[in-house]
Amino acid sequence: MPPADRINLTGSQRRELKRLIRAGRTEQRMVIRAKIVLAAADGHSNAAIARLLAVGEDTVRKWRGRWRAAPGVASLGDAKRSGRPPKFTAVQVARVKAIACTPPREAGLPLARWSCPELARHAVSDGVCASISPTTVRRWLSEDAIKPWQYRSWIFITDPDFEAKASQVLDLYARTWDGKPLGPNDYVISADEKTSIQARCRCHPTLAPGAARAMRVNHDYDRGGAVAYLAAYDVHRARVFGRCEDTTGIEPFSRLVEQVMTCEPYASAERVFWIVDNGSSHRGQKAVDRLAAQHPNAIMAHTPVHASWLNQIEIYFSIVQRKVVSPNDFTELDEVIYRLARFEERYNHTARPFIWKFTTIDLDDLLNRLDNHTPKHDPAQPRAA
Repeated sequence: MPPADRINLTGSQRRELKRLIRAGRTEQRMVIRAKIVLAAADGHSNAAIARLLAVGEDTVRKWRGRWRAAPGVASLGDAKRSGRPPKFTAVQVARVKAIACTPPREAGLPLARWSCPELARHAVSDGVCASISPTTVRRWLSEDAIKPWQYRSWIFITDPDFEAKASQVLDLYARTWDGKPLGPNDYVISADEKTSIQARCRCHPTLAPGAARAMRVNHDYDRGGAVAYLAAYDVHRARVFGRCEDTTGIEPFSRLVEQVMTCEPYASAERVFWIVDNGSSHRGQKAVDRLAAQHPNAIMAHTPVHASWLNQIEIYFSIVQRKVVSPNDFTELDEVIYRLARFEERYNHTARPFIWKFTTIDLDDLLNRLDNHTPKHDPAQPRAA
């Protein structure tokens, strides 16, 4: 064999080629190429290697030459191919993406949101291209994570004291009030109402889950009435006090307050802070004065308008919804009341305080980001949330 055609392998190269051959997941074409290089390094001619591996001599000559030009396993891979010429131009792709980022009503269509089939039809009718499939549209949109069929709701911050009220609530979660730490005899209560928990008696008994089968709940039901669930949650002690009422209002909420404030340690506490939202049962300064008159050691703190997510009792209500109410299948209203009471007892035995990570620093960052997205031409415009 002429010296120019000879292949010299290092120990590591030989080990890597043998590893490729032994590996069960190596593509067969890579195995053949690795065997060609190893045989060539052992001094076999092209004709002998071709007979041994049942391939053409041109194939052996090609991969021997590839290895000699660039020694290494990477040289055994396929060369890049030009592929089929693109059917659509970059301008057409950009126009379809621009349409997807425009509300359909601006295109004169009676649609609320775009879908890939609708985008494909509109691209053809608008003259962007002669024909296009929804799959192609979806692939283009996925390149920039454009999903016009999805949407998120948002609201404006309308409370002029949003930052002050939110900071006050967050400080209470961090056991601070007016810049001073809370004492050992101070407590923080988060309270609200979960309205209209219905007793839906299914027309067919619920079927228990089984192997490869989910629980089955009949769609039809008879209404057995509804109840309101009022609850107060001790933020730092993870204790829930709840009661069921026929409806919500000032008097039912006052009974919840009385239920909590007449038991220890709240009856003899120095201060008990009640965090509530702006529902009609406890809205405004009148509710603050009413609570103070009812219990002098109680202090009410309101969350901002449209900010019930700052109230930790909502987390407990979400747990109740998932673990107690859904799926809703109760023979009568008393069963709803009984299960809520039993769950409350069970929860209080094992509960731990919620790990609340949203702080006043996070609040400042959020408001700054909202300010950066709010047009500056009209200072009177409220901030968006």
